[in-house]
Amino acid sequence: MSFYTSLSGLQASQTEMSTIAHNLANVGTNGFKKSRTEFADVIASSVSLSPTQMVGSGTVVKGNIQQFGQGNLIQSANTLDLAISGDGFFAVKPDMDSSKVNFTRNGGFQVDADRYVVDAQGAHLQVFPVDGSGAVVATGIDSATSLRLPATSGKAQATTAVTMSANLNANSAVPATTTFDRFDPTSYNQSTQTTVYNSDGNPQTLTNYFRRDTATANGSQWSVFSFVGDKQLTAGGTDTITLKFDPTGAANPTPGTVSFDPFTTAGSTTAQQFSFTFGPDTTQTAQPFNVGARGQDGKAVGQIQGVTVDQKGVVKASFSNGDTQAIGQVTLANFANPTGLRQLGNSYWSPTGISGDAKLGAAGSGGNGNLMSGTIERSNVDITEELVDLIAAQRDFQANAKALDTASQISQTIFNIRS
Repeated sequence: MSFYTSLSGLQASQTEMSTIAHNLANVGTNGFKKSRTEFADVIASSVSLSPTQMVGSGTVVKGNIQQFGQGNLIQSANTLDLAISGDGFFAVKPDMDSSKVNFTRNGGFQVDADRYVVDAQGAHLQVFPVDGSGAVVATGIDSATSLRLPATSGKAQATTAVTMSANLNANSAVPATTTFDRFDPTSYNQSTQTTVYNSDGNPQTLTNYFRRDTATANGSQWSVFSFVGDKQLTAGGTDTITLKFDPTGAANPTPGTVSFDPFTTAGSTTAQQFSFTFGPDTTQTAQPFNVGARGQDGKAVGQIQGVTVDQKGVVKASFSNGDTQAIGQVTLANFANPTGLRQLGNSYWSPTGISGDAKLGAAGSGGNGNLMSGTIERSNVDITEELVDLIAAQRDFQANAKALDTASQISQTIFNIRS
């Protein structure tokens, strides 16, 4: 009897050492949760046996209980590194075409070649769909979708109007070269560039060249030549805009709006046309040439430039055209009994009948912890504690081995008794 009692102790100690070894092996695994081996004594009794005469029959492993305590939180430079401060799990799909959902505490996410947000194993982070204001429009595991970053935002809008206000230097001399040539700086006084857009949203450079024609005591006159790329613009067949100033430096008459004739530029087959307006505060003073204000109504398609995740888990993408778009809210899950979850490896868990079904919600609500962006949760394994437990388990193993050896010696002595 004592042989099997000691054997059960050896097996239990070996299981505990295996559990501790597994914990130590994953001390550097993000989101890993350690386990603890729990035991129970084995007692065989009957109604006829005196309780003062009972002797136990050894021990049995009741289970390896997972410990879901918080791991250390480490800051990172990646916005998509997410950590849950408190309870909850991230929901990820290992296969987009499958309904299977795994749960993890490892929030180290990145963007794959198809712009999906995935973890190191390629599983897709699940989010709730949101409207333009970031409000969730559908909940539930069937409503969750894989988070995908949009490549662009908005629609291209060709420039139809350009405005500019400038000060022209009253001390500028009439250029010595009488014929304007944009490649000859001696044929004009100043130039300035404005970015405009064609119908495809591609940026083009509008260059305005300013040439002083006359300078008298009664006022002066300037000619403005306009080019988009290498294409010179005309208005009613005229290739110049004329600006006149009185002796006080005020534009007289006040500049109006010029509508350029339709034109096409290299690489484009769609004709474009826009108007040009010099603002009423366009002046000629002794101050250096300066563009006080400029504007245009064209718009390029926005290219994604960054992504952020707020404390509620709302993911927002920012674009080069200034747009900001909410694209989803990170789905968090909680369980009535997390220790009953089935471990799948790679810091994944799946629900069981012991854990209960997943309860989905947002960060900071429904028992879920707060979400932290730019942070990673490390393993909750304490090396010092595990090494101490390993020494204790080793001593238990040695003690049971000694008891087993003693039982063997007693049996051998009995076998050697001779009548």
